[in-house]
Amino acid sequence: MSKAPVLILGARSDIARAVAHKFADLGHPIQLAARNADRLQADKTDIELRYRVPVTLHEFDVLATEGHAEFVGALPALPGVAVCAVGLMGVQAENEQDMSAAVRVMRSNFEGPASILAVLANRFEDRGSGTLVGISSVAGDRGRATNYVYGSAKAGFTAFLSGLRNRLAKQGVHVITVLPGFVATQMTEGMDLPSRLTAQPDELAEAIARAVDRKKDVIYVRAVWWLVMLIIRSIPERVFKMTRI
Repeated sequence: MSKAPVLILGARSDIARAVAHKFADLGHPIQLAARNADRLQADKTDIELRYRVPVTLHEFDVLATEGHAEFVGALPALPGVAVCAVGLMGVQAENEQDMSAAVRVMRSNFEGPASILAVLANRFEDRGSGTLVGISSVAGDRGRATNYVYGSAKAGFTAFLSGLRNRLAKQGVHVITVLPGFVATQMTEGMDLPSRLTAQPDELAEAIARAVDRKKDVIYVRAVWWLVMLIIRSIPERVFKMTRI
């Protein structure tokens, strides 16, 4: 029996590429969606030759929310799984001073991803099946001075996914929230990351595929992050505000 397509949103990131390879290896046709999608031609050819599954490319701008319904309607087939790997960390110091930069970070991590998943949710609900995967972040578990613009957007996205999961639980549609900590990608290149807390893109892709198969609700990609964030959330505010974590 043929497997349903998997849609990868934000397909030019290291994480998205790893996710595409993982699901292709499992036999799923792949739909790669990103800005300047033509630049993914080499990825398309590689995946098709390596895994013998069809791959299609789709132009997609997460910030162009007015076109999201049209984008979904134009897909060659409604996917069985949609993975939103869109994200923009930005630079906290810049976000504090440049409001246009801050707004772009917030829209890229919350408004845009929430919009496209909302459109897909409605289509999945009409069909009565499907899985939506949103890659959020542990940064959304508590606002911290070092990344609160990015973290606040991810907090909003995490809450959105939780509400969507609650709404669709009896409609045959599953929603998964993925909470990575540090991931070794181009976005974090040059940062001094602790190895025990830093996942590789392939590790994240494996965790997502496993969560889809097992119908998990919320996953921390490395279990240690659950404990780390529990401790951070437990610090009293009067103490926490004097720290810089």
